[in-house]
Amino acid sequence: LLVEMPLAHVELNTITYNAAVSACAKGGEWDQALRFLAEMASARVSLDTITYSAAVSACEKGGQWNQGLRLLVQMVSARGMRACGGDGVCPIGVGRHHIQCRSQCIRNRR
Repeated sequence: LLVEMPLAHVELNTITYNAAVSACAKGGEWDQALRFLAEMASARVSLDTITYSAAVSACEKGGQWNQGLRLLVQMVSARGMRACGGDGVCPIGVGRHHIQCRSQCIRNRR
């Protein structure tokens, strides 16, 4: 469907890609969702919170937890956000990233 949209003069933008990534999430098609993210980056289409959330959901349904965590970290860094508010509470809060975030919070308090 996305391939046909430019032929119908429909702009491929964040909203149209988000719909496609969300459909992938519903179907557990994590690999296709990630291909859409790569395509968005190549086409210089902005990825937003909805994009990342849908892609993480697709990874979760596909049993690709590590890939989902990578996307969360990518979202945080792409937004220029700090992974931790300095209070030791990590919004991602899982795995190796949580340990790194917590260590950074402790260093920041000194």
